[in-house]
Parts: sequence; C-alpha cells; structure tokens
Amino acid sequence: MRIDYHTYDLTGRQKLTFLVIGYLCIFVGVFLFFHSFIASALSGLLVWILIPRYQAWLAGRRRRELRHQFKDLLIALSSSIESGRQMEQALVEAGDTLKDIYDGDTPMVMELDHMRRGILENNESDLDLLTSLAERSGSDDIRNFVQVYLTCRGTGGDLIRIISHTTDMMTDKMEIGEQIAVLTAQKRLEGRIISAMPFAMLLVLNLLSPAYISVLYEGFYGRTVMFICLVGILLGIWLMERLTDVEY
Repeated sequence: MRIDYHTYDLTGRQKLTFLVIGYLCIFVGVFLFFHSFIASALSGLLVWILIPRYQAWLAGRRRRELRHQFKDLLIALSSSIESGRQMEQALVEAGDTLKDIYDGDTPMVMELDHMRRGILENNESDLDLLTSLAERSGSDDIRNFVQVYLTCRGTGGDLIRIISHTTDMMTDKMEIGEQIAVLTAQKRLEGRIISAMPFAMLLVLNLLSPAYISVLYEGFYGRTVMFICLVGILLGIWLMERLTDVEY
C-alpha cells in the first residue's frame, strides 16, 4: 500500500485514545473555569471537531520524518552513483543502508522496500517509482530532486555531477530548515507552557484557597469574566500555534 503523505488515517485505537484524552482535558479545563459538570460534559464533545486538526498534525510530522530521512537517501544515492551504479541499483542499495540507520517501519525505509520489490520483482521503472513518491510526498525537496533527475535522464546530462551537486544543495537547504524547526520548536514549547499556566493557577487556587476565588463562580458577572478569560486564553493558544507553525 502506497502512503499518501498529504493525509493521515487514524486507526481505531488512535482515534479512541485521542477522543478519551481530549475529552478529559476539555472537561477538566472547562470545569476549572465554570464549576459546572453539565457545561464540562457538553464541552468535552467538542473533541470531535479537533480530529481533523490532529490528523493534519500527524500527517505533518510524518512528512517531516520522510523529508529528514530523504536527506540520508540522497547521500546514499550520490555515493552509489559516483561508484558506477545505475539509479535502480542505487535505490536497492540505499534501502539496505537506511535499514542500518532507521527502523523498518519508518516512512523512507518502507518506500525503499516498495521500490525494491517494484524493481526486482515487477520490473517497474525507477522513473515511475520516484515520480510516484514525489507526488505523494507533499515535499518540495523531493519533488525538486525527482524533477532534476527526470530532466537529466531526458536530456542525457552528466547524471553523476548533476545528482551530486543537487544532493549537496538540498542537503544544505534541509539542514537550514531543521535549524529553523529547532528554533520554532523552542518558542512553541515556551508558548504552551505559558498557555498552561492559567489552568495550573486555577487548579492550585481551587485546591488551596477556594473561598478566595468563589466570587468568580457565582452570579452572572463572575461567570462572564471567566468566560471572557477562557475565550482569550484559547484565542492566544490558537495564535501561538499559527505563528510557530512554520513549514520549511
């Protein structure tokens, strides 16, 4: 089965786990702000609308993993082609090389296993296999490499020099992108810690000094203030995630 990296299909276990954990988190969060079991129970059902967001996050993580492993594939292909291998042979050898680095269930290793079977058992063309990967990958780096390779094969260019040069350029680009990802990940973690602090403070106050904040749970004005605060916190979380969601 060929994977479409643009999407992610949850298994039944993954969906159940997400629904249970998500429902509990929403229930506890809303209860801290309103002290209402009914409002918390009903709000927990909103976890259903978060499933597409969770699927998109998992798909993005899998694309990043594929792109990271593609860098090692480029190095292996460049080395094999420089030693005189054809692309079909280089792809087969690269599968063995990446198995020494990654587990067998990682995206690129599975893709190379599929290519190995296609080349050795079904006599599929390396052009078709690489084009299929480029279309499904959702990665500009992979699409660019395959386009360069197709152009080189079609025009009869110096395959060794072009692939080696392209590999060096893309490897440098990926390394810069990974550095950017590390920086944004740090800011995202800081933002999530800050976002969790209001919930943590409410929990502490409810446990240690419930009478001190009881006015916020009584009457129209108290509940209105808590509602505005909750909406503001959720809006801040949404903005933080949007600002730190950087594709590279």
